[in-house]
Amino acid sequence: MHPIRRIVPFLMPTRTESFVLSRQQIEARPAIDFLEQFNKERPPERRATMFHLLLRAIARVLEERPRLNRFIAGGRLYQRRGVWISFSAKQSMAENAPLFTCKRRFDCGESLGEMVDGVYETLAGGRAGRESATDREVKLLVRLPPSVLRVLVRVVRRLNDWNLLPPSMIANDPMFASVFVANLGSVGLDACYHHNYEYGTIPIFVVMGRLHRAPVVVGTDRIEVREVFDLKYTYDERIEDGFYCARALERLKYLLEHPAEL
Repeated sequence: MHPIRRIVPFLMPTRTESFVLSRQQIEARPAIDFLEQFNKERPPERRATMFHLLLRAIARVLEERPRLNRFIAGGRLYQRRGVWISFSAKQSMAENAPLFTCKRRFDCGESLGEMVDGVYETLAGGRAGRESATDREVKLLVRLPPSVLRVLVRVVRRLNDWNLLPPSMIANDPMFASVFVANLGSVGLDACYHHNYEYGTIPIFVVMGRLHRAPVVVGTDRIEVREVFDLKYTYDERIEDGFYCARALERLKYLLEHPAEL
């Protein structure tokens, strides 16, 4: 590793001062057609969606470009074992329904259908209202006096910096993952840029927007109105240089626009 990359985490010790923003527009028609055919063989309650294709594509890119599957802790750069993606969902579409967060390991050896089923199983507990281990821990912690809670959070962060957090503590914590993905399109919203979290080890935040029609340049001299959706990224540039990341985003866009390869 180049010495400059080793010293960057000490020059920019937080994710807040190290983020880079990027936006992509994805043509949706190939994915829409693919999903129509793919879902003919699936039960209606477990239909694959655009969000599933995005999760699959992200997992594939992180497998192919492992230097993006890193994180900074305590000024040191670590390679993560496995591809872990965190994502959030509402318990129901009611306005006051609670939001819950899930985390799942993605194995590129599984088929697309197996991945879709796995995501549904991960979401099932939250949508049924069952408390996760993380929910129970947080409920216990917030009962503590604020002064005690602040000290405990500082201790946890310091242990993370020293690589001393027990695996049992981070196994189900959604803030310890390769990437966090939010699907605002599922509630009819446009994509927005989301901050990275200082707590945990997530270096990349991806937000997916709603499906809409927009002008697209076709070839060199034509403009057509096509179905598209936006992806917006917040990226911790300390884990790898921008050129490597840009090539990964090109690959992600290609996979989403050629979903048969997923």
